[in-house]
This record gives sequence, C-alpha cells and structure tokens, in this order.
Amino acid sequence: MVTLRRVSDIDELISSAALAFIETVAAIQAPGGGLHKDGVARVVLTGGGAGIGVLRELARLHEAAQQQGSDYPALAVDWTRVHVFFGDERNVPVSDPDSNEGQAREALLSKVGIPEQHIHGYDLGAVSMEHAAQAYEGEIRDFAPEGFDIHLLGMGHEGHINSLFPHSEAVYEDTDHAFAVHDSPKPPSERVTLTYPAINRSQRIWFLVSGEEKAEAASHLVAGAAAEDWPAAGARGTEETLLFVSEDAAQQL
Repeated sequence: MVTLRRVSDIDELISSAALAFIETVAAIQAPGGGLHKDGVARVVLTGGGAGIGVLRELARLHEAAQQQGSDYPALAVDWTRVHVFFGDERNVPVSDPDSNEGQAREALLSKVGIPEQHIHGYDLGAVSMEHAAQAYEGEIRDFAPEGFDIHLLGMGHEGHINSLFPHSEAVYEDTDHAFAVHDSPKPPSERVTLTYPAINRSQRIWFLVSGEEKAEAASHLVAGAAAEDWPAAGARGTEETLLFVSEDAAQQL
C-alpha cells in the first residue's frame, strides 16, 4: 500500500521530506538501529529538481543544527554513520554537470563531513558501464547486504524511476541489482541503474513527486499498475512506501 503525504507545492514537499529524512535517520542511528542493527543508515539518493532540492535543504538544516550549540540542541544526522548510494548514474565523470553523484556532492555531501569511503559512486567515465554495474553489485553486497533503510525516488511523467523506463530491458531485470542502460529515451542515453531486486530490498521507499505533468503517473503508482507500463508502480518498500506529492501532481488521486 502507498501512503500519501500531500503538500501544497514543491517547496513544502522539499521541506517535509527533508525533515522526515532527518527524523528517520536519527532514529536509525540509535544503538542497534536500522536494517543492519548497527546504528548506521544506508540511503539511496535521487536526482531531479525535488531530489536535489531535498539534498540542499538537508545541508541547510545540518548547518543550522551545528550552529544551535549544546544549549539548544537540534535533531541532526550524524553523517559519519551514513552510507550513501545512488539510484542511477549517467555515463559521465563525476565532474560533469549531468552526474547525479556530482550534483549530490555539490548540494549536500561536500558540506556535512561524510567520510569519502561512505559515498558509493559508480565510477562511470573511468570504467565501462557493464564493469560499473558488476562492481556496484559488490558495493551493495559489501556495504548494504540487508538492503537500504531509505530509497529516495523521483518519477518522470511516464512513470520512470531511476533509469527504469516503460518497456525497457532494465524494467524486466529480476536478478541483477545494477544494470547497464544503453538506450535511455531521456538523454544522456547511457546510464547504470539500480533495478527492482535492489530497490525492493529497501525498508522505506519515498517518492518525491511534483508537477501537473506527473498526475497520471502518480495515479498509476498508487493504483499498482503493471510495472512494465508504469515503472514507479513496481517499487515497494518492505515496510513503507510513501508518496510525497504536491497538489498539482495529486489531481487524479
């Protein structure tokens, strides 16, 4: 079942999702917390306007919490106890403006003191996509063997998530956790993406959806349509599937 969290607009969506992220990760970081029972959060980040907006808001809230001091402590994420993964990546170096990892580093990761070895990128631009996909399987196996605590997902107007597009080869993948995409209909065409076997091992899947052009896809997501037609409908958390949705994208719900 998909739980709805309706908000007025993208600004409220970003604020609500960022605050929920902090509250949830802080709880995971209690002794023995999280899927792995080690107080370390494994999270998957997403790009796009809402996704990067949430990361910028997390950076702002982190700075504000640091400035509060011990007299008025604010709830905050301990970024030294977070491992970060990416739902997909374009076949470009991290320095390229199209890189999801590069955008995440600029918006958040460079500002919060997360250990470099906790940022699990695909190394695209340096290795082949097939090699990158295979290596990412190892990253997940080594650093998130039980799955992810939170997987953030944007969604396209046709219902795509990560780089899983309707009726694409990747949307039918049911074994590998990472998949090389050579024909993405949304440029750039070459990408590596997490697949349903990885996505659906997430305890919490949070969709970040805004824009009236996404209203039809949002309705199919909630209704549980066929995943090959509307890929977002195939993503379900093991404990929670939460849709942060602005009013313009909620018109058909």
